[in-house]
Amino acid sequence: MTFRRITWLATMALLTVLVAATAPAFPQETGEADGLPTDPPPKSEAVEKILQQQEALLSGQRFAYDPGDRRDPFRSLMEIEETKRDRDCGDGIQCMVISEIDLGGIIKDANDGDLAVFTGSDNKGYFLRVGDSVFDGTIIGIDPRLGLVTFRQEIDDPRRIKPYRDVKKSLQALDNEESIR
Repeated sequence: MTFRRITWLATMALLTVLVAATAPAFPQETGEADGLPTDPPPKSEAVEKILQQQEALLSGQRFAYDPGDRRDPFRSLMEIEETKRDRDCGDGIQCMVISEIDLGGIIKDANDGDLAVFTGSDNKGYFLRVGDSVFDGTIIGIDPRLGLVTFRQEIDDPRRIKPYRDVKKSLQALDNEESIR
């Protein structure tokens, strides 16, 4: 270290010691004789509310979190939630997942749009069009030429970028098919 730095550090240390020695250890209260009040100033409503919230938090009382449209970050990802299927689904293809239904055929109709014929897990036949839904997805395309029906499956996985994936069901197995079978 150079002589200049040593001198500068010594000067700063001396000033710090002088300021600490001249400052009172505790603030002194003034009396009415000085013309200053001895009572603390009144607290505003905002300060009072903050103090109450801090006291509730420190005492262990629970607080609420409103995530809006986002996933609640305080809930475990491993926790199993009650699904709409368990609550009140009823019967029919609307309560079946994509893997439970099999494509039986496609009816080409120029007037009303193409129909896909599915066999459900209850061994009943169902006719679905583009836009119709099953439990975990919606039909987004029917191609009678290729014998292919495309579903947009909803995925509840916070690690994925897109909350869906496209699943294809075909009348015949394809090599590049993304099927859940």
